[in-house]
Amino acid sequence: MISIVIPAREEEKVIGETVARLKRELKLPNEIIVSDGGSHDRTVEVAGQCADKVVVFQGTRHTAGRGRNDGAKSAKGEFIAFIDADVFIPEPEAFFRRALAHFEDPRVVGVCGPQKALPDIETWGDKLSFGFLNVITRLQNNVLHKGEASGKIMVVRRSAFEKITGFREDLVTREDGDFFYRLSRVGRTIFDPKLAVFHGARRAHKIGWLKLWTIWTVETIYFAIFNKSKADDWTPIR
Repeated sequence: MISIVIPAREEEKVIGETVARLKRELKLPNEIIVSDGGSHDRTVEVAGQCADKVVVFQGTRHTAGRGRNDGAKSAKGEFIAFIDADVFIPEPEAFFRRALAHFEDPRVVGVCGPQKALPDIETWGDKLSFGFLNVITRLQNNVLHKGEASGKIMVVRRSAFEKITGFREDLVTREDGDFFYRLSRVGRTIFDPKLAVFHGARRAHKIGWLKLWTIWTVETIYFAIFNKSKADDWTPIR
């Protein structure tokens, strides 16, 4: 069985359709877990109508890493997939069967794929930026064997997830890349170019690609030097 964990924070507009579509089209044994990060809208209510489980954050400081870990604690599957609340996966059944096929190799501990903006809202900035990120992610995983991934899509072997104790909950940014890098220290991580997912590129379209690239660059350098995030919070853009 595969457990699909979706961290969510103020996602009432998209969480229902994301979960309902997966439940409708995914036939292989699965469970869908929504891990709410303290939403003030109707996210928990909407998710409760369609998800198999809804985990509600209890605490004072929430991060994406904490949300994914909370969801994973409730997971029963041998494999865990992490996706974001606004992610659209074409043909989910074929997608996840292809992803799981990689794990027939016992050395494989994690699989990821390209991220793209939804075709109807995609800009040239999206094509260039996500295209560049996808090339770097493919190089990191498949050539350099130093894991890298986006939180938009990560499928992992549960035993490996537990071995590295999941995501770092202290990180506000770079928790996804750090997680996949640590996974690659205990096994093989793979970037599969045919496992593309689509999303709304909300942050890039709201603040602009130049500003977003500046933030990402500063956060990456800060993390490399100090092993922690510079930002105190990653404010949702909805």
